[in-house]
Amino acid sequence: MIDSHCHLTFADFAGKVPEVLAEAADRGVTGCITISTTTQDCLEALQIAEVCDRVWCSAGVHPLHADEGPHQWQNLRIVAEHEKCVAWGELGLDNHYDDPPTAVQHEVLAEQLAFIETVNEAADLPVVVHCRKAFDDLLPILRATRLDPARFVFHCFTGDADEARKVLDFGAMISFTGVVTYRNAPEVRAAAALVPIDRIMVETDAPFLTPEPHRGVRPCRPAFVWDTAKRLAEVRGEDFDTFHHAVNANTTRFFGIDAH
Repeated sequence: MIDSHCHLTFADFAGKVPEVLAEAADRGVTGCITISTTTQDCLEALQIAEVCDRVWCSAGVHPLHADEGPHQWQNLRIVAEHEKCVAWGELGLDNHYDDPPTAVQHEVLAEQLAFIETVNEAADLPVVVHCRKAFDDLLPILRATRLDPARFVFHCFTGDADEARKVLDFGAMISFTGVVTYRNAPEVRAAAALVPIDRIMVETDAPFLTPEPHRGVRPCRPAFVWDTAKRLAEVRGEDFDTFHHAVNANTTRFFGIDAH
């Protein structure tokens, strides 16, 4: 199984990436995708992917970093055209916080999507989406692009069943983190139960959102992706081997990487 979304460039893992990856491998995590959040961070993510076997990266600006310009969009292209880069993003909108202002988030998202549309013929990649309390705002924006809805994944899904249906009707994939294991997140489990088996993925979002039974451990680490996967299979009433095979197939298909 691959941890389809983590942040190995974050300070929590400074100087510790080899041991974090070794721990993950010991638990059967066969790879990680380290997701970028700025046009500088993407270069650092690529550096890690280049030197670490079975680590891939993405290229994008997180909405909560929208106000950290000027954004060097060409850095995204440099990373995206490398063979170890497997996605754009994470990009999107976050209405949970007042800062950065909504207008700034929208402006940077529009610039980023326009840039991706311009260069995507040279770097045809799927898109990792950050959407927090913003489904009704973000989905129309994504629909208006020329990008294939099936090439989006809404990562770290924390919405309810109705919001999951909106994402599925749009045509995107949905990925779940350790939040699905939390007692206070029944709405996320309800959403997870209705996602078709060919539209679901699993991630840690490390260093955040450590799943049960490790909740409270900081930082969350890619090795913990198994705990989320097992809980998801239980929530969905599926045999774990069947679910495991499906998640690997989905990850392989979506990102174009080998999950075994």
